[in-house]
Amino acid sequence: MSTVSRRAFGKFLRQIREGAKVSGLSAGLHIETSKQTLLRLEDGIPTKIATAQIGQLLDLYKVAPDVRSEALRLWGEVREQAKQDKLQGNSKGFWQPYADQFASHFPHYLRLEAAANCLTAHQLVLVPGLLQTADYRRALARLEVPGLSAVNVERRIELAERRQVRLTDSGFRTDVLLSEAVLRHRPGTPAVMAAQLRWLAEVGNRDNISVRVIPFETGPHRGLAIQSFHMLEFPRLNGGLVEPTVVYLEGAVGALYHEQADVVARYQEAISALRAVALSEDDTRDLVSRVAKEYEA
Repeated sequence: MSTVSRRAFGKFLRQIREGAKVSGLSAGLHIETSKQTLLRLEDGIPTKIATAQIGQLLDLYKVAPDVRSEALRLWGEVREQAKQDKLQGNSKGFWQPYADQFASHFPHYLRLEAAANCLTAHQLVLVPGLLQTADYRRALARLEVPGLSAVNVERRIELAERRQVRLTDSGFRTDVLLSEAVLRHRPGTPAVMAAQLRWLAEVGNRDNISVRVIPFETGPHRGLAIQSFHMLEFPRLNGGLVEPTVVYLEGAVGALYHEQADVVARYQEAISALRAVALSEDDTRDLVSRVAKEYEA
């Protein structure tokens, strides 16, 4: 929950600053830090900011007493959650030992994934990371970084397996919508692909996981225009605050995080359109199992 609390506080603080018409640069200078640090704070990313500096920002923004009280209450939640995370050994995130194995933008996604209670993924090319088998992930690692050492390949597998612990959490819902192309693309050998598809068919039987395929025969559909994405939704915070849904788009050299209501609404409409043309879960299992047999032939 620490990521959710941080993002709720950061969003609230940004709204106050923008309402006061103070630039990020000016706010950063006022508390003797950089604009980048101030913006990271507002984005919900852990930063080295003291409670006294939060008070100085609220003074700068000339907030009303009730707004100040609410801001400090939210900040108190962030501090308390951070303290609990530290006591439990979670303050740095399980991914930190593997930081040299992923892009600089990815820790933010991992924080969001760890805090979310619902993930919807649409993929046109590859099996989503949370549902990849170890051998499929190994094949991808070697494609991504030719010549990657065996040790670092296995470290990437370890990271993937630690992420996949979330799949055993009944409070975490995963809905996956796949183009049939995902079943046909072959980052690994036929044996690797057969095992990956059999795992997809199996894991889709869990109550908190749905896997549905959009077959080629569907023809033109919204997913071809919307491309691949992940949508993350979060549990309601104490006090009834609602954390904004985030749409994550990953590229070859960077990523985009969208939480503007109009943008999220477009992706929600796309998800509805995809669900309308996707095979049922049972029919998906039949198709996935059939393709797995083709790889085994």
